[in-house]
Amino acid sequence: MKFNPASFRAWKNKSITLLGMSGVGKTYLSGMLREHDWFHYSGDFRIGKRYLDEPILDLIKQQAMQVPFLRELLRRDWIDIRNNIKIEDLGPVLAFVGKVGNPELGGVPLADFQRRQAQYRDAEIAAMLDVPSFIRKAHDIYGYAHFVNDAGGSLCEMEDERVIDCLAKHTLILYIQVTDQEEERKLIERAVSDPKPLYYRPAFLREQLALYLEEAGVQYVAEIDPDAFGRWVFPRLFRSRIPRYEAIAGPHGYTVTSREVAQVRDEQDFMALLETAIARAG
Repeated sequence: MKFNPASFRAWKNKSITLLGMSGVGKTYLSGMLREHDWFHYSGDFRIGKRYLDEPILDLIKQQAMQVPFLRELLRRDWIDIRNNIKIEDLGPVLAFVGKVGNPELGGVPLADFQRRQAQYRDAEIAAMLDVPSFIRKAHDIYGYAHFVNDAGGSLCEMEDERVIDCLAKHTLILYIQVTDQEEERKLIERAVSDPKPLYYRPAFLREQLALYLEEAGVQYVAEIDPDAFGRWVFPRLFRSRIPRYEAIAGPHGYTVTSREVAQVRDEQDFMALLETAIARAG
């Protein structure tokens, strides 16, 4: 959706999609707006609760079946396993997606990792295509005036035109941009110390694995230290996504900086920032 400041102010039921890398402030804004009676739609929560719930549970059960005591309990249906994902804690999705590399170091074999990546992509696409129905539910069932879509950092990687077309039709897309090296460094440090589920485009993953194998002096992906690869690849992933975010925000949305977002304290500040972004876009 495109606006001028006056038409934005007159928009009765606002629906915003927040776009950008994990750590730029999307969940901070969403949580703050939830306190001001906005409906908070978390794409990653929807992925974990609806579209990856069964694969997550299957993976947990597969691991549990390797423990003789738990195996017997599961086979007799004497115990139940649940996926307790939370908006602020995406641990089940993170555990499912995993990290590629040496299984003895907690890594996932390449073929399994690629399969899980494909499942994660399908789930994220489905979760974003659900946005219009959740906007209606937010208004018609729960009585919320406004809606915020806290989209995953990999939204720009989906390469499915339906997703952006859908979000641009039903929401104002707001891209949160990292504008200086210090902010970039902090974001990368946060992402490495507190990782979120990551999706890699297949071509990007193949290219980066080949580069890493050469730099690390190892022959096979199964020899890779998964944590070391994660630290090495994230800055490259971050920079590869910048032009993809910009290609979405340019024709379909508006741009603010992570420093501007850090100054937002309440709904009034957020609305003022949106109007500033709209005015800047001219």
